Amino acid sequence: MLEFSWPWALLALPLPLLIYFLIPRAPRQDAALRVPFYRRLVQLHTDSSRSFNKNILILLFCTLIWLLVVAAGSRPQWVGEPIEIPTTGRDMMLTLDLSGSMEARDMFLNNTQLSRFQVMKAVISDFVEKRQGDRLGIGLFAAHAYVMTPMTRDLETVGRLVEELEIGMIDESATAIGDAIGLSVKHLREQPDNNRILILLTDGINNAGELTPSQAAQLARTEGIKMHIVGVASDQFAQRSLFGNRAGALVSEIDDDAMAAAANMTGGEYFRARTLEDMIRIYDDLDAMEPIEQDEQTYRPITQLFHWPLGIALLLSFLLAMSAMPAAARTTGTNSSKKDDKAGAAAEPGAAS
Repeated sequence: MLEFSWPWALLALPLPLLIYFLIPRAPRQDAALRVPFYRRLVQLHTDSSRSFNKNILILLFCTLIWLLVVAAGSRPQWVGEPIEIPTTGRDMMLTLDLSGSMEARDMFLNNTQLSRFQVMKAVISDFVEKRQGDRLGIGLFAAHAYVMTPMTRDLETVGRLVEELEIGMIDESATAIGDAIGLSVKHLREQPDNNRILILLTDGINNAGELTPSQAAQLARTEGIKMHIVGVASDQFAQRSLFGNRAGALVSEIDDDAMAAAANMTGGEYFRARTLEDMIRIYDDLDAMEPIEQDEQTYRPITQLFHWPLGIALLLSFLLAMSAMPAAARTTGTNSSKKDDKAGAAAEPGAAS
């Protein structure tokens, strides 16, 4: 449907007519003209008729240009059909552990040994794709905590950033779980108070930062933010040998009790993922949790059209200016020839003498 953003601009349409009829014309002084021959008089009459027709054409061009300029000034736009915005959604912050221990290869897929980090990326990427209607933010932590992406509905960009994650992007020498929770809570509390959820994934214990997980969880509860924690690590680290995989020493030890207490303090849950299958199941459970109903919303895509009449007006103005150039050139050429004739006539008596 065609609409005008500034319809009041159309009030300028009669402006040239108002100027023409209301503003008095400047006085005109006609110069005397002697026509010694009748044939020349007929020629002038013919030129006058052609000039009248040309003036009519110029008037039509100018009128069309004015109409196009006013139409462009009213900012025409095409408004498309209404498109519904999803009516369920959450504000969700995914806070991911990028400490060095996440490189431990204690997960398996079809007898292929994978690191915790590889499994996390695969599961999180799939989880992000399912978040239609949700707003997502990504937080990262190791020795320090960071916000990688603010809350957004641009899931494609969030998924691409998750794919680009690598161990070593931040200082991986320690694990500041408490600070990561605190920073995520600070970011989430700036969002509207509807359904704010923090999902934290870690494979270690809190050994850096200013806040403990318990203190940070208290902040989350105060702000009304529910926190779910996923602990990812196998009970034993599998080592490859000539005789297949064998059990090895633990690479990272998760404080299950502390993580469960922190999650429960906010009304959330603590999940322990020991295998890839556990991770997939846990994030499927999280995917189904707590959708909320919001007021139905729609939007209509808008395409701006003002550049079309403006461009046509500029093109017509250019053509009008080009059409006037030959006439001006002929007038200049005629005046020059007359001057040359006068100069030649003045020079002849001197030559004869």
